[in-house]
Amino acid sequence: MHADHPLLAPINRRFGTWRGLVRTVLAQLRQAGGGLADFRLRQPEQVRRVVFVCRGNICRSSFAHRLAVAYGLPAASVGLQTKTGVCSPKAAVEAAARAGIDMDAHRATDWKHFEVQPGDLFLVMEPGQAIEVRERLQGRRDVSISLLGMWCPLSMPHLHDPYSLSAEYFDTVFMRIDQAVCALVRELRRSAQRARNDDLLPV
Repeated sequence: MHADHPLLAPINRRFGTWRGLVRTVLAQLRQAGGGLADFRLRQPEQVRRVVFVCRGNICRSSFAHRLAVAYGLPAASVGLQTKTGVCSPKAAVEAAARAGIDMDAHRATDWKHFEVQPGDLFLVMEPGQAIEVRERLQGRRDVSISLLGMWCPLSMPHLHDPYSLSAEYFDTVFMRIDQAVCALVRELRRSAQRARNDDLLPV
């Protein structure tokens, strides 16, 4: 079936491509079977900064980064295979603007130019990328890794890359990222409040 076939339009709008749909379903099945348990956030009270990760750091992670800053979180973003200093594409900047986020000034950062800090929570867009981040961190115990899409109302451990895809899919994936970041912010704030309350308990 040709990529422009009318029957594929709903799939392209919701998942980017039919490959995006397949990868999304496979990731959800993998999560349901416990295969992504290593990427659950277990100690939110230890998070000091959220770091969003994707391949190029020009669409998904850059948008999530700017959202987190808008929500008041200490945040950063990085790409696993990009060129430091590259701008986000016009389609991403325009989609971010439709969501109320300014990405004009964003410039990509490649992993080799990124400084990991204790308390970093790496929020990755795809399970394969999460595994790659874990390998690059070489067993560090002072940071954690999770999949951003796990905070979507319907868990989406695979957030398919919108690069070069339709404006409709950009809007879809950016909406999912917004929902996930918002839910993450709530969880981190609840965790911080519990920690403050515990500090006030009598001994």
